[in-house]
Amino acid sequence: MTPRVLFVCLGNICRSPTAEAVFRQRAAQAGLVAETDSAGTGDWHIGEPPYAPAIEAALKRGYDLRSLRARQITPQDFLNFSHILVMDHRNLHDCRALCPATGTAPRLLLDYSATPGQDIADPWFTRAFDTTLTQIETGVSGLITALQAAK
Repeated sequence: MTPRVLFVCLGNICRSPTAEAVFRQRAAQAGLVAETDSAGTGDWHIGEPPYAPAIEAALKRGYDLRSLRARQITPQDFLNFSHILVMDHRNLHDCRALCPATGTAPRLLLDYSATPGQDIADPWFTRAFDTTLTQIETGVSGLITALQAAK
């Protein structure tokens, strides 16, 4: 079965679209066939592109977010995706509240790293886009390793 991965943050304009782009590129490089998307728990930015500083930071590392547009997570997503990966505990709580009983349980992205249980810093508040990108790359690398092992 092809993995279907959804990345979730608060507004879907910084962390989750970055994770989506990093995952797409790294999965392709690893020869992993997977579907991916991103969403936010909030509805403030629906239809908007990612935040300009997030786009700039990603482009510096070779990831292109410019075609992505924000959307809000729905209960149906928990039935459609095999992996729901959130960026922090606040979004984990919100996703758990939204998840149907038979849906995919959300997890923190950094659970696939050497620092499980940790939040990915929100660059909207910290302005530390490079730090956030490094955390996302670490989580995505661990996720890809786990998906390849599960084949």
